[in-house]
Amino acid sequence: MRAGAYSWRSSAKAIERLKSAKSEIRSVARKDPVTAAEGVIALSQRIWPAFEHIDTSSGALGTAVNRTLEDLLPILIEAPADEKTRAKWLEQLREAILDDGVDYLAPIADRFGEIAAYPALMNDHADRDLDLIRGAWSDHTRYAHVTTATLTLSCLLEAGRHDELLDLLALKRTRIWFHEKFGAEALLRQGREDEALAFAESLLKEDRQHWGYHDIARFCERILIHQGREEAAYGRFGLPSASGNTYLAMWRDLVKRYPDIDARRILEDLIESRGAKGKWFAAAKTAKYLEIALDCAAQPDAAPATLIRAARDFAIKEPGFAAQVGLHAIAHLLAGRGYEPSPFDIDEAVGHVMAASARTGQEDQALLELERLAAKVPADAQMLARLNSRIAEISKDPR
Repeated sequence: MRAGAYSWRSSAKAIERLKSAKSEIRSVARKDPVTAAEGVIALSQRIWPAFEHIDTSSGALGTAVNRTLEDLLPILIEAPADEKTRAKWLEQLREAILDDGVDYLAPIADRFGEIAAYPALMNDHADRDLDLIRGAWSDHTRYAHVTTATLTLSCLLEAGRHDELLDLLALKRTRIWFHEKFGAEALLRQGREDEALAFAESLLKEDRQHWGYHDIARFCERILIHQGREEAAYGRFGLPSASGNTYLAMWRDLVKRYPDIDARRILEDLIESRGAKGKWFAAAKTAKYLEIALDCAAQPDAAPATLIRAARDFAIKEPGFAAQVGLHAIAHLLAGRGYEPSPFDIDEAVGHVMAASARTGQEDQALLELERLAAKVPADAQMLARLNSRIAEISKDPR
């Protein structure tokens, strides 16, 4: 983690170094939490100088830095350090934030007040740039960025200076959750839940999806759930903000957040609200809602390759389902759907359909279904020829 140690294409290497640093700091924290906290500070001071020349356009490095700091911040906040030690830490972190070229240290600025721990330190850092920020945010004719604005808001919040914080935010011409979240939290800490909800939700009223949408929705959702209004939270904020890398992950995310709402209903609501019904096949299948999965499999946007794998996987435990899914896959292939489809996909799908049908004694019916699909026009000529070839082979088999 030396200054300038990484070149333009060193993102992957830098991420590995971050993982190593996090592991080392966590190991030290078990025996010596103060030294571990100093390790967090040392790492924070080195991040920008070390990573300055790395291409961050993919976002991978920024995400890794953010996750690393968020994971390590509890060590820094909870370390049993006296006021003098924390004062030194805060000066080091403040300087690192001022030197940071791309806002890598945003997670630290967000929780600067918590890191300060002592009221005197919170107030000291809240007051340092207060006049500067007021002047910059009051000038609506030109934009002026103040690097220490976030840490100042954090210190005002933790020091309990809620009215000052809200007055400061009121000066801004542009409202963004990056700063407004401190105002919403200030209202919440004063017990003004409905005002906090309205304050945050007002940022979602625009036609376009606001930056920080998911964080705003989760904040509003948290208030409604605390008030016992789970249905309102689910409909207004939970369902629209479901997130995950896959459709299945989105469903699991909501099921975890709303354990009292029927999981099947959540899946149906997601399909209705998000569309692309065929893409939800894997989620419905994994969730064991097989009738929903079959409905998804019939949609034009279902992926034939996914359906073929499912027909293979369910051929023994759910043969009726497997046969129907395999037939849907064949229909999609004949229609020319799927990513780089191959005639060999027809072979595989037919094989799974017949194997599953054999387990239920429905081989003749399955053959009739294959013939029915082959009789449909128009169809991809190559796929159709392959299917007719397989039908002929099956018909000759003296089963």
